Amino acid sequence: MNKIDSLFLRKYDVSIKISLKNKKIMKEGIFKMKNLLQKWNSLSLIVRILIGLIIGAILGVAAPKATGLALLGDLFVGALRAVAPILVFVLVIASLANSKSNGAKNMRIVIILYMLTTFIGAVVAVCGSFLFPITLRLGKAATSEAAPPTGVLEVLKNLLMNIVSNPVDSLVKANYIGILAWAVVFGLALKAATPGTKKALHDISAAVTKAVHWIINCAPFGILGLVYNTVSTNGLSIFTDYGKLLALLVGCMLFTVFVTNPIIVFSMLRRNPYPLILKCLKESGLTAFFTRSSAANIPMNMALCEKLGLNEDNYSVSIPLGSTINMDGAAITITVMSLAAAHTMGISVDIPTAIILSVLAAVSACGASGVAGGSLLLIPLACSLFGISNDVAMQVVGVGFIIGVVQDSVETCLNSSSDVLLTATAELYQRRKAGEDIVLIPNK
Repeated sequence: MNKIDSLFLRKYDVSIKISLKNKKIMKEGIFKMKNLLQKWNSLSLIVRILIGLIIGAILGVAAPKATGLALLGDLFVGALRAVAPILVFVLVIASLANSKSNGAKNMRIVIILYMLTTFIGAVVAVCGSFLFPITLRLGKAATSEAAPPTGVLEVLKNLLMNIVSNPVDSLVKANYIGILAWAVVFGLALKAATPGTKKALHDISAAVTKAVHWIINCAPFGILGLVYNTVSTNGLSIFTDYGKLLALLVGCMLFTVFVTNPIIVFSMLRRNPYPLILKCLKESGLTAFFTRSSAANIPMNMALCEKLGLNEDNYSVSIPLGSTINMDGAAITITVMSLAAAHTMGISVDIPTAIILSVLAAVSACGASGVAGGSLLLIPLACSLFGISNDVAMQVVGVGFIIGVVQDSVETCLNSSSDVLLTATAELYQRRKAGEDIVLIPNK
């Protein structure tokens, strides 16, 4: 063998060894990656979300110009908003078409609880505003181009028109009142369908639910992006400019979460309500806080109801309905902001007027999801009760938009988590009345 052949063989041998070494490194890397993914997936969803939250907050402070990270949050919220209308429409139709039990009584209890807690939220806000009256610095607040409703009748008219909206248009525009109304109509009509049709509906419902679970598993990355965007954009200045107003709003909402709601749950179930409340806050309230959308949080709430062992026939209707009419936080916002406007203008508010305001805020809050700008644009409606001009009222709305990062987050957290809480309370109350032994949080 000559020198050239020998050198060639040596080089070939070395290249084979390098190739084998690279393959070994790649295999080890893939193996480590698989182990890492397995460890990640073995963590509970709430732990993964908390990790994403912490990383997002740190990156928001350390690298505020890495705006690409905010895209993760936008994609997550966009995916939830896209799938939520289809999920509600399909689940309600499938549940009603396949239901064998009469859930009318349970739904009646849920609706009563929704309305009761919304009214109580307004009363809590009135009491808080009387104990800690707030005045506002007006004139520099941001304003909104959207027009507020002119009265309660307009709010009710909008709700009724949403009910009879075109079903396809309702799906496209995520009009949940319209989606619910048409889904109930189709679901009841399909109760007389053949078993094959009902099975097909059930299979479609299962497929949509599976797709939702895939999206929910991306929540840690979505929350990372949302937290990063909030921290990098707003920092901590939002807490200093309107600290007292924020403290009153958040204080009233926390009082509702940890005092009034637990009293209602305990009175109906005769069980310690706090484990269930904390479960709802962790698995529903946390994501709602950052998505700031009750509608986008519907898939998370339905997944939580499934974990709690609730009847799908009930929660598939009550959860989307709750995202529309269960508005404790909105009632608190409307009441606190309108009373702050009254105090700023030097208007004295007596008890009868405060009671009327509570009723007005509760009714208005039920229409908040159908108004552009949500609860904030219903403030002029409440301010009109005190004869406050629309110009001043819109300045108060502007203040609301300034503190909206915090106010809207806490409001949505309260609204969305209580959807699950009250749905569970209504169903467990029915079970308790039937003599069953109830468990608030099943061990799974």
